[in-house]
Amino acid sequence: MSRMRLFPRWVLFVSVLGVVASLFAAGDARAERRKNPLDDQPAVRHRLLLVKNRFELTPLFESTINADFRHILGGGAKLEYHLSDMLSLGAIGVYSTSLDTGLVEKIVKTLETDPDDMTREPSQGEFNAHLNDMPVHGAAFVSLTPWYGKLAAFSAAFVNFDFYFQAGVSYAQLKSSCGANLCDDANPDPASPMFDNNPNNDPPLNDGTKIGLYLGGGIHVFMNEFIALDLTVRDYAFADNPSGADFNADLAVTDDDSRFLHHLFLGAGISVMLPPGAKRTP
Repeated sequence: MSRMRLFPRWVLFVSVLGVVASLFAAGDARAERRKNPLDDQPAVRHRLLLVKNRFELTPLFESTINADFRHILGGGAKLEYHLSDMLSLGAIGVYSTSLDTGLVEKIVKTLETDPDDMTREPSQGEFNAHLNDMPVHGAAFVSLTPWYGKLAAFSAAFVNFDFYFQAGVSYAQLKSSCGANLCDDANPDPASPMFDNNPNNDPPLNDGTKIGLYLGGGIHVFMNEFIALDLTVRDYAFADNPSGADFNADLAVTDDDSRFLHHLFLGAGISVMLPPGAKRTP
């Protein structure tokens, strides 16, 4: 009698397991047959293509933010063509003027107008004349724009924005004002027998055209479909000796006194996208 009572229970248990397994199998089969309607669909529909296949013309102003002796302030323009939403090619050119930093004013106050050459201390005129300016600078670059989005102010005003990064080749035209009355132009060679071991009257050797590296990063804040505020930090890196002085203390001003320096600029401009009408994705 006990076996007759256990047998139906065992059969019932196995039957339940079979039903459960069948339900899971049927669910998996239905899941495989069911297709996600969002597969192969764009992440954002009807997205505004604010830069793709457009020229960008940007009148701009920029100023140094790490100058030791002379601030460089200038205006110019950036021209860029956006091959896609992410990749573009461009160039920038800036004409500049210069202003002495507070450090220069402090140094000049400590110098004499006609010091004894034996002290190897420059005169006020020699110090100022050896400093160089940067009347022209610019770069050619490739730009990558990996991020874009929309900003909201008080849930009422909405503007589009994007972040970009740039890398390329920089160029700069440097100029110093050290003339024959302050610099021994006829005898710049320290190996010469007439060399006086006084670097203050040597040519500063810190002018001419310089080629180097360029890095930049910034943001577009779009006012409408074709006008944007452009804020950028730029780094023009090249060999320079801003003071034009004997940096390595070998009693002569030579090319060895130049170092690879980063000239950091903060820039602002108004970008105009052409053609003015922006397209949208499907």
